[in-house]
Amino acid sequence: MPRLYPHAEGILYALREKGIDVAIASRSPTADIAKAFLEKLEIKSMFVAQEIFSSWTHKTDHFQRIHKRTGIPFKSMLFFDDEDRNIEVVISLQVSNMGVTSILVDNGVNLKAFKQGLTEFSQNSGSSSNSKQ
Repeated sequence: MPRLYPHAEGILYALREKGIDVAIASRSPTADIAKAFLEKLEIKSMFVAQEIFSSWTHKTDHFQRIHKRTGIPFKSMLFFDDEDRNIEVVISLQVSNMGVTSILVDNGVNLKAFKQGLTEFSQNSGSSSNSKQ
């Protein structure tokens, strides 16, 4: 039976309550199972975009598709991932002025990582006053 990390559900509901869009950018050799887990956990509707690929696509592809689907600027995106290589790819996006705030997590998003993400996002987006959240 699939289950969320301990703080994840509360974070998702708090974001929904605040009207903040959430998307998934995931690579999985079993994308169909990942999508089934979202259904089983009854959280699929909480995501404005679900970019779950079974292929070895770069995170840049995920973000391009999320941006195209939602219109949310890259600088208004906060990204959490448990793989350093994915964070590195997204940081390279910042070099090209896309500016996605990226946080490496060990065991899923918890309150500490979420607060770190919000702090870094606030610092990174402080200079852009027209960003959509």
